[in-house]
Amino acid sequence: MSLSSWAKETSHRLRRDAHMLWIAARDPRTPLLAKLVGGLIATYVLSPIDLIPDFVPVLGLLDELILVPLGLALAVWLVPAPLMAEFRAQADRAVERPISRAGALLIIGLWVMIGTFIALQLWALRYW
Repeated sequence: MSLSSWAKETSHRLRRDAHMLWIAARDPRTPLLAKLVGGLIATYVLSPIDLIPDFVPVLGLLDELILVPLGLALAVWLVPAPLMAEFRAQADRAVERPISRAGALLIIGLWVMIGTFIALQLWALRYW
């Protein structure tokens, strides 16, 4: 298996699994403990505070490489297998849906407008 095909497969699997956990978190049949573990891992990933700061060489990134996959695996393990199979099937269907090009253009347009606004503000400050 080439590196590019491995990267594409891994990217697809991560996208599907993230969507699967999102579906599981919103389903009332999912155990509360699985929801809490998934929420804690998501909070840790999105939080600017780490157990080991990222500027510490090697160890700073090692905590994310170990804690996040273990936490996600624990969250998946806490969900009953029949439910997880159902959520995986739902996530597979959702991932196969086409991507909205209109939505992408809207987001790109918003970023261009924000960038233009900031550039104009900086330019105006220069001549103040």
